[in-house]
Amino acid sequence: MTSFGYFLSCEEFTPAELLEQARLARQAGFTHLAISDHYHPWNDAQGNSPFVWSMIGALSQVSDLPVTTLVTCPTVRLHPAVTAQAAATSSVLTSGRFRLGVGTGEALNEHILGDAWPRFGVRAEMLAEAVEVMRKLFGGGTTSHHGQHYTVENARLYNPPTGELPIYVSGFGPKSAQLAARIGDGFVTMGPQPELVRQFRVAGGEGKPVLGGIKVCWDHDRDQAVKTVHRLWPNELLPGELAQVLPTPRHFEQASGLVTEQMVADTVACGDDVDEHLAALRPFVEARFDEVYVGQIGPNQRGFFEFYGREVLPRLTG
Repeated sequence: MTSFGYFLSCEEFTPAELLEQARLARQAGFTHLAISDHYHPWNDAQGNSPFVWSMIGALSQVSDLPVTTLVTCPTVRLHPAVTAQAAATSSVLTSGRFRLGVGTGEALNEHILGDAWPRFGVRAEMLAEAVEVMRKLFGGGTTSHHGQHYTVENARLYNPPTGELPIYVSGFGPKSAQLAARIGDGFVTMGPQPELVRQFRVAGGEGKPVLGGIKVCWDHDRDQAVKTVHRLWPNELLPGELAQVLPTPRHFEQASGLVTEQMVADTVACGDDVDEHLAALRPFVEARFDEVYVGQIGPNQRGFFEFYGREVLPRLTG
């Protein structure tokens, strides 16, 4: 059965707002939390980028819901040994309710130290090696590693994870689905793509959880909701590999000029029509996703949680 969580968008909200959303999410009936890991927002209108590991520490003190990063890139901006320490501490703080979602990353966040941005094949190799390093460290023993991309010397996590710490691997195409099946404990993909889920399971992912995510905009005025999405998250509708290769928020703003309000109206669940929101979420259920994370775009957070708690979640989980 598909369960529904709330997606905390570090790109759009301040730390205090994210903590309040976590509290409201539990009250509304969401059973999990996901949180993004960005150095930059996608555009200046979103306007935030708190450090995800500080946020998870704070979340551990205000919520008892499981928390998953969707997703962390453990290959360029942070070395996998450092990511492993951050993830292990998050596991301890949440009493084992933390899951590490990882991916090959975006230039938007990973180029900031001046490193070259590799092609996908190299990034996939780096991710596989990073996962190998982190799994060694999660065991709690002293670890050394001399690989193609990373070196670790005599490293030990003195506070290893509490119990098992699953690593879920993100992907948006057949190659990444196969990589997730090979190195991951689960698969993360944003759209309800049944064929991609099938490819993950055929490649070795049968029995492993599949996680998805979607953004919506609740508002009593649907036209206003469309305008809000178009102002804050037009990047959601950009095609192809642009999300992985554009390096700055300004570049995303330029590319987002291709996205019209009509495209938003035709694609994103906006307004307060229950059936429209259900129609956006049910394909995930039909594609056999295990967990789906919903993010509300814009300032109407309290109204969104009241609406989903009263009208939407009972129809999906009842």
